[in-house]
Amino acid sequence: MPSEDDRNDRNDWNDWYLTEDVEQFLARAGEFLRSRPARHTVHLTVTETLRSRGPRVYGDADPEFGVLAGEGEGAASVRGAFLRTPPHPVCLTSLTEEEADALAARLAASGRELSGVSADRDTAAAFAGAWRRRTGAGTALRQRMRLYRLGELTAVRPAPPGRARVAGEADRKPLVQWFGEFCAEVGESGFREAEEWADERVERGDVMFWEAPDGTPVAMAGTAPEVAGQVRVVGVYTPAHLRGRGYAGAVTAEVSRAALESGAREVLLFTDLANPTSNGLYQRIGYRPVSDFAVYDFG
Repeated sequence: MPSEDDRNDRNDWNDWYLTEDVEQFLARAGEFLRSRPARHTVHLTVTETLRSRGPRVYGDADPEFGVLAGEGEGAASVRGAFLRTPPHPVCLTSLTEEEADALAARLAASGRELSGVSADRDTAAAFAGAWRRRTGAGTALRQRMRLYRLGELTAVRPAPPGRARVAGEADRKPLVQWFGEFCAEVGESGFREAEEWADERVERGDVMFWEAPDGTPVAMAGTAPEVAGQVRVVGVYTPAHLRGRGYAGAVTAEVSRAALESGAREVLLFTDLANPTSNGLYQRIGYRPVSDFAVYDFG
């Protein structure tokens, strides 16, 4: 006969509504996600991409979503949410240790195999520990990240020679090459097909190059589409042999300026905490810390 603890555990499981339909997920969790757009930037941008590009844009398996039910109406009735786009880690909003454990129990009991977890630092650690206890799987911290929000934009001084410009159709070849190199450096090889990524960016016009005075591109930075008033800077990259000359800071400042001029209320970016150079650079041009995040891999 199940113990009282087992029954309580299952009650916690049942608080989670699961679906593979992004529209159903957003109908339940959209207001909650938009209520804190900075902390939920990944959930907002991923669901918008799934809606516009289709359910298999991130991999060959259908995505999965979950909403933690509470009391009340609207955003106040939601305590947490997750999305999962296999083979990528499950992406969680902030959860308590108890909520993280209940979700791990629910997913483990269903036989799901997770590659890892991505969330704010405390939630990621709590879920990784719960997954290890529930499944016996090994867990390893892969990356620590910091989310920044732009305050007052400060131009790079002295500015490197050259100028910023929007990447166009003629720039497709360096976009493909640099995106592949960028993914390899951050450990996200296979995240997106480089050719598809480049075509999408050219179509939207949301990648800028910093080009040298002779017109040669020397660095790039892009933005994700605006959702809920927030825009996130992505894909900041300078080829290794051109680093240390101020190109990344200059192009990031210009792509951030363009986001503000387009009407974004918040401009955000993530950095790898293992890279003090980039963290210092972004703070010098006006970015301020919001929260720390972590990614764990499951063995």
